[in-house]
Amino acid sequence: MPRTRKFAGISIAAALMIAAAGAGLAVTQGVAKAQETCGGSSSVTTVTGSFADKATYKIQCPAGAWNGTLFLYSHGYVVPGSNNPAQDVGDPVTGAWLLGHGFALAGSSYSTTGWAIQAALQDQISTLNVFTDSFGAPKHTVAWGHSLGGIITAGLVQDNPHLFTAALPMCGVLAGGVATWNTALDAEFAFQQLIDPKVQIVNITNPLGNLQEAEAAAAKAQQTPQGRARLALVSALGDTPGWFTPLSPEPARTDYAAQEQNQFDWGSQVTFPFVFAFRADLQAKAGGNPSWNTGVNYLFDFAKSADKAEVIALYQQAHLNLVKDLLTMNGGPRVSADPGAVNYLSQNIAFNGQISIPVLSMHTTGDGLVVPENEQAYRSVVDQAGNGNLLRQTFVHRAGHCAFTPAETITAVQTLLNRVAPATGAAPRRERSTPKPRPWARSTTSSRPAATWSRPRRSSPGTSRPRTCARSTWDRAFARRSSLLPRQLRRTHRRARRTLDERPDLLGDAAPVGGRRQGAEQREQPQVDPLEDHIGARDPRVRRERAVEVEEPPAHR
Repeated sequence: MPRTRKFAGISIAAALMIAAAGAGLAVTQGVAKAQETCGGSSSVTTVTGSFADKATYKIQCPAGAWNGTLFLYSHGYVVPGSNNPAQDVGDPVTGAWLLGHGFALAGSSYSTTGWAIQAALQDQISTLNVFTDSFGAPKHTVAWGHSLGGIITAGLVQDNPHLFTAALPMCGVLAGGVATWNTALDAEFAFQQLIDPKVQIVNITNPLGNLQEAEAAAAKAQQTPQGRARLALVSALGDTPGWFTPLSPEPARTDYAAQEQNQFDWGSQVTFPFVFAFRADLQAKAGGNPSWNTGVNYLFDFAKSADKAEVIALYQQAHLNLVKDLLTMNGGPRVSADPGAVNYLSQNIAFNGQISIPVLSMHTTGDGLVVPENEQAYRSVVDQAGNGNLLRQTFVHRAGHCAFTPAETITAVQTLLNRVAPATGAAPRRERSTPKPRPWARSTTSSRPAATWSRPRRSSPGTSRPRTCARSTWDRAFARRSSLLPRQLRRTHRRARRTLDERPDLLGDAAPVGGRRQGAEQREQPQVDPLEDHIGARDPRVRRERAVEVEEPPAHR
């Protein structure tokens, strides 16, 4: 998903494009004809065309001899209704390097904008077919892409493993469609319940007006300690990192004011359009609302947040009761999903971990649009499917969405090629059966190794909705909600109370006080509900919170 507002690094990208234009690359254009030669014409050849669905494609052949490998590029999110040209590479410098080393490039525009995964999965395969019809079948095809193009890349190799040799999803939405929009709903819901009840979080009727309402409310909240604390809670539930500008140092671990300001910058300058406006485009494609938070216990969700310390500190400074706000959310009216829309979004797409070719993913650690937790979600399902040996993940320690330098991108490309080919880059021909790949290198040259990434796993058991989910489990997880028994509701709430009573550290300094932290030897005495310590046993929100709790479906979040 590309940034939709001004963002640091745009001027750098412009400079790179100018540099590539001045590099003396001769480009010719034409229409593909059957079994032409790709490459060897002494100038880079560009072939363009269109499909019946109005999507366009772009193919580039190297000036020298083609080495037999094609890179099929999937581009990122395009704002609904915006110009949507075909793209075959993410940046011109990387493109020039690939063409200069004998690789061919291809990519399509997709026939739709917005959440265009359904169209993209079809149009990218059509582009590959055009290349094969025009120049012959590539010996090797590498799928790669940025942001929304990352989820498309992973979807292509999951659905069409026999067509690809390797994949490089970068800054990709690898948690899958349903989990991504469920996580967004968590943040939207917190914003609606605690900051501005007038915003629409699903079934948005006026996207532009809704976005303007949310932006105005956030700007107002940012002016007060109480508003900043609640915005930090919104960011924590959406996994937004506290680092925004790519060329700036990361804020200190305890510099909570700076972290919150950076999170506000992510929301106000980048992510708000997606959650408060572009969700309408998704719902139009899905035929309804594909997101839900029925059964979600926000006390439990927050207790596992990587940003828990920040939120607790800001709530203390603002003299607010954090548990009371979380209970307000638990007692709020929940959002239910339309089963047909869930099915659409799981088809476009959810991941089952079934990969049969080497995959290397890359992410910045400070990405607030497609958060790096996506990588953990993808790793989880791949490991569960027993294919972890085919997946490697690398992280660049930098803020920004897809904020990679050409050198880092090229290094990732070389690492992936080394996995599937001899050191020369001339890959052996891939047969129908999956060949035994070369061992992975221990690390890449210019990226932070995955082992040093410290943000905690958020796709752990105990959460009520998936961050990753195989398609086959969706209907079961969704259908269970309608048949829950009252005793199951009570059991879930008792478990929540018992957990908080035994583990007050889960909420840090916001945990119950006043003698409620009994030791194990005192547990036989009647326990006082720690939630009631904060808002009172007779407060109707306590009863309402208990009424809306449901048993948690299988842990796929």
